[in-house]
Amino acid sequence: MKWANVFKKKKITSFFFAGELDTPKEKSYLVKKAHFAHPEIKDIYRHCFGIRVRGRYITDKIYTITQELKDHIYKFIETFDIDFIVAENCLTIPLNIPLGIALTEIIAEVGIPLISHHHDFFWERQTFLINAVWEYLNMAFPPHIPNIKHVVINSSGSNQLSLRTGISATVIPNVMDFKNPPAPLDSYASDVKEALGIQKDELLILQPTRVVKRKGIEHAIELVHRLMLKGLKAKLVISHASGDEGFAYEKRIIEYSKLMGVNTLFVSDIINDKRGLTKSGKKIYTLDDIYPHADLVTYPSTFEGFGNAFLEAVYFRKPIVVNIYSIYATDIKPKGFSVIELDGYVSEEAVIKTIEVLNNSDLREKMVNKNYKIANAYYSYEILESKLNNLIPVFLK
Repeated sequence: MKWANVFKKKKITSFFFAGELDTPKEKSYLVKKAHFAHPEIKDIYRHCFGIRVRGRYITDKIYTITQELKDHIYKFIETFDIDFIVAENCLTIPLNIPLGIALTEIIAEVGIPLISHHHDFFWERQTFLINAVWEYLNMAFPPHIPNIKHVVINSSGSNQLSLRTGISATVIPNVMDFKNPPAPLDSYASDVKEALGIQKDELLILQPTRVVKRKGIEHAIELVHRLMLKGLKAKLVISHASGDEGFAYEKRIIEYSKLMGVNTLFVSDIINDKRGLTKSGKKIYTLDDIYPHADLVTYPSTFEGFGNAFLEAVYFRKPIVVNIYSIYATDIKPKGFSVIELDGYVSEEAVIKTIEVLNNSDLREKMVNKNYKIANAYYSYEILESKLNNLIPVFLK
């Protein structure tokens, strides 16, 4: 939606094609099989990855659904008189193989211009490296077609894309609306700590990520454990569920939390994109409702494509504990952000610095205000608009 906001500013109307939508109906085209979680798409995924040979049944199924999706995409283009397409990660990560093939074939057939916005390449995830669909990955994830302009979110992605495929790309990092700070806390979100069972004398330490292995949540648990040994009271709050990578790691985190004596709260059931009520009548909050209550944000990932949660913590002016993952080291750290760093493990130095930041309000304010200023200079909507200004005119000639 950030890109759509920039397009709107440039008087370009956006229409949306996806397997799940909350956009205006008059501008939306919903196709359930375009969602990676659709049962038939998941069946294809299960029979393509972690193995080296697929059955003919799966090949036939891929072809059948590809043709079905192509029909829908053609109808979408015709219905809304589309001038160019932005593909959000669907030509990057092969969670929905038929969708990627369908879109690639259409671009090859009609030559409509497309911006392929890449977040997670398949070669960056171990899950995809053993597979039975190399021909599809090489064809469509991503495709090498003249009508496609490629956008990546970090410099490493640009380098790897070029080395592996010969495709050149524009680097556009993740952004937030730093020109407009967060709205003040309202009455709806004022009871977040109470809803989470966090006492007045306890710290709310927020891990604003999914529960997947590369998020390094063990480090957050160890940090909280060591803060407790120093006399601080705290609870670790994990905002999102496991998602598309299974539940084994979540089980590991639950066990490790018990082992370390850390009260870890998994609250994905009451955090959503929109406020509301659960079936049992509990309030649902947005992540934006949680951030203002956080005393500290942990982001100990071992790998990230960029780092949305890092920017969110900066946006809400929260101190951050960050592991030095590769993209942070090459693209983010050189900007001069002031954070508590982990170099692959929780050191005593990091624990001491964390306590100092939590106890010293002047130091904390200096850190978060400095970070906000830097992010405004490098990761604002204005930066996004400037970058897109160099791409869009090529499509509108």
